[in-house]
Amino acid sequence: MPRTEWGALPSAARVAVGARVGAVTGWVPVTAGLTCQTASVLATADGRVFVKGTPVSDTAGVMSQDWEVAANPLVAGVAPLLLDRVTVAGWDLLVFEYVDGRHADLTHCSADTALVARALERMQGVTAGGLAPRLANRYAHVLSDAEQLLLAGDALLHTDTNPHNLLIGPAGAHVVDWAMVAAGPAWVDVALTAVRLMEADWSAEAALAWADQFPSWQAADPVAVAALVAGVCRDWESRLGPSSARPSNRRYEALLGGAAAV
Repeated sequence: MPRTEWGALPSAARVAVGARVGAVTGWVPVTAGLTCQTASVLATADGRVFVKGTPVSDTAGVMSQDWEVAANPLVAGVAPLLLDRVTVAGWDLLVFEYVDGRHADLTHCSADTALVARALERMQGVTAGGLAPRLANRYAHVLSDAEQLLLAGDALLHTDTNPHNLLIGPAGAHVVDWAMVAAGPAWVDVALTAVRLMEADWSAEAALAWADQFPSWQAADPVAVAALVAGVCRDWESRLGPSSARPSNRRYEALLGGAAAV
């Protein structure tokens, strides 16, 4: 989606944010991320903050930010702290503490993958408590009622642990952008991250061995894992067509038994 840079936001919105964080002396646009329509790192006299947002007319975008606001206290220490929410001049803006870090390197030789595992371990015990939509709802258009029941759970899931959402700083790995949260089995984020490792260059066997360090994955019902794989693969096929979806789907299918990733 097209991005609106900080300087192009309505003056009233910029003034309102400045009133909360201090006079803004500079800004750098952030282009990564799919769920927001503006994102910038702002420099102030007191340091830097990260601001993201969407027009209030974007109902789905505002709802995603509602979920992110609800999730933030639950994942303190893993996600950057939400400092404020400013809704003014037609924009809904979230202000976060700034994490001085770089995007994670998920290649097989990288030490970052151990740091990412530690962050995921801290997330495993967080419950959604009714604050996030059911993961099964995301795939209701491609899964049967019985398959959807297999994805029931109350763990708070991030569901988008791509390298842009994993920042490596002095204190370890931080998981950012909780706009796609869901409630489901705790093993789901482990499985989805294992697929990201395959995308980075890991073999399916190595990625599954990495996943085995998590008790939730070791205890996962293979039939439930198959339901997740079916939901993701059918969804991708409906969006892209069978041929275009095939390379990605083979990596998800590898979660079922270690076939070589493509």
